[in-house]
Amino acid sequence: MPIAKAPQSRRAQTTGGCRYNARLIKGGALLEDMRLLVRNWKSYYDEQVIDITLMENLLSRYARSRVKDVIYRIFLSRFVNGSPQKAWKIVRELEDRNVSIEILRPVYYWITARNESLIYDFVCDELLFQNERQEQKITTDAVVAWLEPRLSMCGKTWSEAVTKRVARGILATLRDFGILEGAVKKRIAPVYTPVESFVYIAFAIWREGRTGINLVNHDDWKLFLLQQKSVESMFLEADRYGFLRYQAAGGIARVDFSFNEFREMANAIATRTY
Repeated sequence: MPIAKAPQSRRAQTTGGCRYNARLIKGGALLEDMRLLVRNWKSYYDEQVIDITLMENLLSRYARSRVKDVIYRIFLSRFVNGSPQKAWKIVRELEDRNVSIEILRPVYYWITARNESLIYDFVCDELLFQNERQEQKITTDAVVAWLEPRLSMCGKTWSEAVTKRVARGILATLRDFGILEGAVKKRIAPVYTPVESFVYIAFAIWREGRTGINLVNHDDWKLFLLQQKSVESMFLEADRYGFLRYQAAGGIARVDFSFNEFREMANAIATRTY
């Protein structure tokens, strides 16, 4: 059954109080680090009770100060205290079943973007629009030009150097998640979202209380540069594979999932991909 109701979009949250920060300087995607932590995190951990020695062994290439940055500034904010709450448990179900990185990456991206407002807003407000105009190239200067007026509206003032570093962090994060491509010159990549990733994210959004047309039209799908027709096609594909039942007519949609728990959905995904 659906549980708590989620905010409609990250942009709505930024309107009443600025959530922008320079945290991306400390770490962008950090996909492999986040995966290591997800696979080894314990339910009883909180900000006071964390096995730092274990974390240092896991992230052994880092100095102790960097390990603390990764845990306290990045992992906790995204995967423990963020949206969804305790997101590490959601993706852990997939990790425990050894599903492929192609399926995992979009789920980690979704969780990261949910908790990094700059990523969320840049993709939904700028990159999606640019992609629809078939303008594929994106530069650091363009990100800075997008970022500066938004910081001003929030009453934030960053130095030119910090603003550029954050802009580079946005681009690097999106490249690491496959939304952009190019080592130096970035451009929008041909984004492919596996149906297994899509349905798992849809299930997580549904669990937050978004049902029917509100699920189909959820702003989070913009993170994958999906237009409404593409979202509807993804739901139809998920229906064909038996993950859910999807019916739509006259602006009304009904989505009924075949499972009630993340472990059941993860089992179905793992069974299909093996």
